Amino acid sequence: FSVGQVVNIKAKVNRAFNSSMEVGIQVSYEDLCSGKHCSICKAYATFVAQGPLGSKVRLKPLTPQTEEEKIEYSIAAERRRMRLVHKDTLKDLLTHSPQETKLETRDGSGAVPAEKTRVESVELVLPPHANHQGNTFGGQIMAWMENVATIAASRLCHAHPTLRAIEMFHFRGPSQVGDRLVLKAIVNNAFKNRWVPVTRVPFPPSPRPSAASSLLSGSMEVGVSAEAYGQEMSISCRHINSAFMTFVVLDQEGHPRTLPMVAPEPGDGERRYREASARKKIRLDRKYVVSCKQTEVPLSVPWDQSNKVYLSYNNVSALKMLVAKANWVLAREKEKVRMYTLEEDKFLSFRIEMSVCIAASRAFSLLSNLQHRHEWDSHYVSAELVQKVDDDDMIYHVVSQKLRHENKPQDFVILASRRKPCSKGDPYVVAFRSVTLPTHPARAEFTRGETLCSGFCIWPESEEMSKVAYYNQAMPGYLNYITTNVAGLSSDICSTFKACEKFLLKNKEDLISQVQDF
Repeated sequence: FSVGQVVNIKAKVNRAFNSSMEVGIQVSYEDLCSGKHCSICKAYATFVAQGPLGSKVRLKPLTPQTEEEKIEYSIAAERRRMRLVHKDTLKDLLTHSPQETKLETRDGSGAVPAEKTRVESVELVLPPHANHQGNTFGGQIMAWMENVATIAASRLCHAHPTLRAIEMFHFRGPSQVGDRLVLKAIVNNAFKNRWVPVTRVPFPPSPRPSAASSLLSGSMEVGVSAEAYGQEMSISCRHINSAFMTFVVLDQEGHPRTLPMVAPEPGDGERRYREASARKKIRLDRKYVVSCKQTEVPLSVPWDQSNKVYLSYNNVSALKMLVAKANWVLAREKEKVRMYTLEEDKFLSFRIEMSVCIAASRAFSLLSNLQHRHEWDSHYVSAELVQKVDDDDMIYHVVSQKLRHENKPQDFVILASRRKPCSKGDPYVVAFRSVTLPTHPARAEFTRGETLCSGFCIWPESEEMSKVAYYNQAMPGYLNYITTNVAGLSSDICSTFKACEKFLLKNKEDLISQVQDF
């Protein structure tokens, strides 16, 4: 946007946890001459409430009202979970990265030494830079950090770079009026990308696009830190902020240009170089698995260790978004089993629910293990545990019965992600979605099936009573089966759910299910 345009900034607390809260921020602009409205960026900020002496303040719970608020409230817990495991994800990715890709340009000709891009600047915090408590405005620190990062990026590209994204901006501590802030920036890595000049980017991006349909482009990651020195001439400093900023250089047509590669210094420079590559991988996973619209994400996303956090996030958040939808319509009720439908442009979803005399935690333990599913669901023949990702995520190979129009059984590779309640009022969640594994390709004896979004939500109604609900975003192959049940021409779904109730009641006192936690 440019001078004369109106900038609109909207912020709202999505969810309050014990002492922290997530705030969603949207920025857009309006051109008063043309009437054009355009979204610029979207961000999520985490705030912590503190008392007079820095003690944490317990926050009151937030009650969402609209459908949009319920969706953001629900998946805020997943975003929080993703933030908390970010360091472990990065560490795991670096550990398993191929040796040949660690230092691609170590001896490359024409590479620019990273040390030549290093920038250091000093700013004095004055009263206009601080709030009523004397603490420096976070936005002011961000502006100073962006300035030094831009200079560092310019030293690599010898042009005017454009800030494209800010990653993991951490406020580690406050600074006050009178402090001297030392701001440091350096280009960690530069990347060659393939830019595809079409409106929709395929998933995943083709590793070898044709020259006619793609152009080489580049981006660079700049690491920035801020250290605070007190008013006295102290030699000790406080590390108060850090961030990673991604820059590009645009040509006259607004397309990213290619950039010189970076030659890292041995030791710490090599570490930053490798971590930048890992963060780029994480950003791509987040872009194509988390940030895309649901209809733009392929059903069976390839599974690997590096994208497990984002696939798990997408799995659970997709189910939570389906649960939070407002326009569910009661279609049938039989033997206290209620069936609801939700009609959207591209999907027909259904929900089956009932109350069961079982503790919610016990029902959660039983229903989250797909190896027991065949005991109550006649559509399942078997479920083999292929990989235990962690305590909350499992991958199963499932074999189901033949469909009427097929001459062989179906099989699925399913990621099962489960979550315990984050706070009072939250349900237990068990989410399912299809993934692909190199060890389990499609085989001739099966018809490979896929599921986009399905799973259980279990709400405790009392210590020994729970509301169990199953959700499914029906795929085309199952639409006839679903609509037949909705229309009352079949009771197969209701019968299956009644069998689920009998299974839960039969096993609720089973000592094995008490200790089995996946």
